[in-house]
Amino acid sequence: MAAGNNVKSLGIAACTAIVVGNMVGSGFYLSPAAVAPYGNLAILVWIVMGAGAICLGLTFAKLARLAPATGGPYAYTRLAYGDFPGFLIAWGYWISIWASLPVIAVAFAGVVIDLFPAFRGRGAAVLLTLGAIWLVVFVNLRGVGTAGRFAQVTTYAKLVPFGAIAILGLFYIDTSHFGDFNPSGVPLLQACAALAPLTMFAYLGLESATVPAGDVRDPERTISRSTVLGIGIAAALYVLGTIVVMGLLPREQLVGSVAPFSDAANVMWGRGGEIAVSIAVVLSSIGALNGWTLLMGQVPMAAARDGLFPPLFGKLSSRNVPATGIVVSATLATVLVLLQAAGSEGFSAFYSLVVGLSTMAAVIPYAFCALASGLVAARVGNGARIPRVTVVEIIAFVFAMFTLYGCGAEPVLYGLVLLLLGIPVFVWQRQHSGAPPEQL
Repeated sequence: MAAGNNVKSLGIAACTAIVVGNMVGSGFYLSPAAVAPYGNLAILVWIVMGAGAICLGLTFAKLARLAPATGGPYAYTRLAYGDFPGFLIAWGYWISIWASLPVIAVAFAGVVIDLFPAFRGRGAAVLLTLGAIWLVVFVNLRGVGTAGRFAQVTTYAKLVPFGAIAILGLFYIDTSHFGDFNPSGVPLLQACAALAPLTMFAYLGLESATVPAGDVRDPERTISRSTVLGIGIAAALYVLGTIVVMGLLPREQLVGSVAPFSDAANVMWGRGGEIAVSIAVVLSSIGALNGWTLLMGQVPMAAARDGLFPPLFGKLSSRNVPATGIVVSATLATVLVLLQAAGSEGFSAFYSLVVGLSTMAAVIPYAFCALASGLVAARVGNGARIPRVTVVEIIAFVFAMFTLYGCGAEPVLYGLVLLLLGIPVFVWQRQHSGAPPEQL
């Protein structure tokens, strides 16, 4: 949003809710089952990845203080490295968001169907999935303030049952479930590399408060505080939640569980607890959809204002919302849902690959931004000397690179292809905007 023509509607509570809401999404609920084969090593990796995420969060907080610009990772990449790297980051980041929306919406539909078996069937599942996506689009079209309030309600409501499991569940755990450090049989380094993308997927969204910077009150302080606070809340929930679920469910049962937190709640509190957690999953999925939809409009809007994306993505509605960009992006997500529902085997393979690339596509901006603060400081300081790289920034960069390594060769290869497919769009936009090439 333009800072000069609208009321800034996001404070620290809303920004923290957006961060937590985007991080604690549908990937969190299945994570204990996904990491269960690695035993106690998984808990250690959760902690280490949390420390790395906090370092990245501190880096983004520093960037936000230096230049609170709308667009988050895109804006900082462009400031530090120039237009073309900035475009590539915006392009990949935008695609990763709208391609991920169907996954979150499908998780929502699955839980609703589990609660209300009358909705079983492919047609009802598709309608629930699309209904969730477009309901959240409607909320975002009403304004950033509405989206922020919606994020607060859904985020803080879902933290009650998940927080109860993560804290009260510590009194129910069976310590005999923690006998093996790494029962997977995989060498330690390879096991850590395999765990990195599994856990990093849950930390995606740590930069969320930096994206709508133009709508944030006192952005230099609010964004940095909400980023660190949001990551801290999510990391504590991940670590304690994983300990509790692993301590309540035998590993053999946990590995095959499709709803580990619901199963854990059932052990502690019976069917009532299981239903409460299912309702929390519904709220959390809607909250994650809301937060990512907000970002889905803001990132291409920022790029369009800089002449790097087509102008339609930068147009604002009467409510100061990039409505066209949101609707176009949601339409692309809808096409993915409909193609998947059609049952095309070839598309299913492609769709699975796109979803698998979400972590990789988000980590690349993290790597760019990890070392960007010195360059941004020099840019906003009108050519001032570039400050030295700090230990926190080095840790953040190593953290991002190790996560990329853990993603494996195939996702990284296809991710590179995905980024390079944006080159024709960049060239076309430059030709039609009449923008001169950068002065190197």
